Amino acid sequence: MELSKAYMQGLSLNKISFLKYYSLLFITAITMNCCENATNRKPTISNKTSQKTIKKTAKKETLTKVKKQILVQDVISDKNVRSFFIDYGKKNPETKLILKTRLGNISIQLFKETPLHRASFIYLIKNGYYNKTCFHRIVKDFIIQGGWSDQNIVQEYRSQLNNYRIPPEFKKGLIHKKGALSATRRWVENPGKLSNPFEFFIMQTSLDCSHLNFEHTVFGQVTNGLEVVDKISKVTLDEDSEWPEVDINIEFEILP
Repeated sequence: MELSKAYMQGLSLNKISFLKYYSLLFITAITMNCCENATNRKPTISNKTSQKTIKKTAKKETLTKVKKQILVQDVISDKNVRSFFIDYGKKNPETKLILKTRLGNISIQLFKETPLHRASFIYLIKNGYYNKTCFHRIVKDFIIQGGWSDQNIVQEYRSQLNNYRIPPEFKKGLIHKKGALSATRRWVENPGKLSNPFEFFIMQTSLDCSHLNFEHTVFGQVTNGLEVVDKISKVTLDEDSEWPEVDINIEFEILP
């Protein structure tokens, strides 16, 4: 937590030394905690900017700016998200996908038991969002996370869709086991545990991750290609980040 300048000026030198000492202990404790096994980990919340994003955006900013264009025709917000996707889901009932990457393909089955998340995922695929993204966060022996990139068009999609969120659809039998497809969400200022539909993660670990159940909505399962998930989890990462050194772009195909 960052202290205000006025507050800092009001502290005595002894108090500052005391604060620094315990701040160091706090940072050390956090670092040690990050090294614990997957049973204590939580997926990073959406929109976390990696060092690679900062570097690449600075380098390409003048080259990749998107001309203002209408990317989606629909108006979706937190107010109408439920009714919109209930209706959209009836007209778009697909549940089978192939996720194509440079390391191989992953077959995915979406769950009918989570109709809002399923319909939203299909909607974003059909409207071209995910095919502009990549796997941007890899946590070895835990998860692979996708749905973001350093292209400005990705942020433009989110903006035009009002950064809508989805109510949770927790189901007792849908758990965070290896190959589970789950939605990211904010862990702060989000008492309703609303999902961020623009990013997703796939469980790579076989360890017990029951601490994620009823915290993130599981809305699909890998049915083939777990070896590809393992390959992605082992790629070399960009320095000081969880972003792959070489981008792993995403391409979805919806099966009939």
